[in-house]
Amino acid sequence: MVTLNVLMFLCALTALSRAAGASKETNIEETFYEAEAGNWTDPADVKNEPEAEEAAPQATNDLFKSSCPAGWSQFNRRCFIYIPRTMTWAAAQRNCVSLQATLASVHSFQEYQNIQRVITTATHGSPNTWIGGSDAQEEGLWLWSDGSPFLYTNWCPGEPNNNINQHCIQMNDGGSRCWDDMGCHQYRPSVCAKNI
Repeated sequence: MVTLNVLMFLCALTALSRAAGASKETNIEETFYEAEAGNWTDPADVKNEPEAEEAAPQATNDLFKSSCPAGWSQFNRRCFIYIPRTMTWAAAQRNCVSLQATLASVHSFQEYQNIQRVITTATHGSPNTWIGGSDAQEEGLWLWSDGSPFLYTNWCPGEPNNNINQHCIQMNDGGSRCWDDMGCHQYRPSVCAKNI
């Protein structure tokens, strides 16, 4: 009842202000005391946040800004896409760059599982696939093509072994679907990634 009277008072005050030629905005404090089982909310504890109708357009805009292009899958503020066409590692990287992306870097086990899911969804299998790791510049110094730190690894047992100049990473090797260093001239499908 008290809240209804306060709202009616504010509506009447707003109507009078507009009728008197006041600007569209009023300087009325919109903090209310709420009575609930004898508790009163201190006005200092009440946040004046925009109404849901005012917040909705911003939330919608944020949703569009954070979504991936059609055909891409989102995980942790990055978008991933499986490229089925087989190419050399360098051609696959160049293809990703043409999509404003790079070959995918991997930063956690969860992210690796997500990339595997992207591949499995597209192929219904787990083919050996290029990702963005390479030690072509210096043997044993693995770098991601996107420049991010190389902190997470998922090497198969005995890998990387640099058997006959193997400088690029293929994922999904063997039954455990781990990483293997491979000759960069081999043809593989690939996964591209880009930040949102």
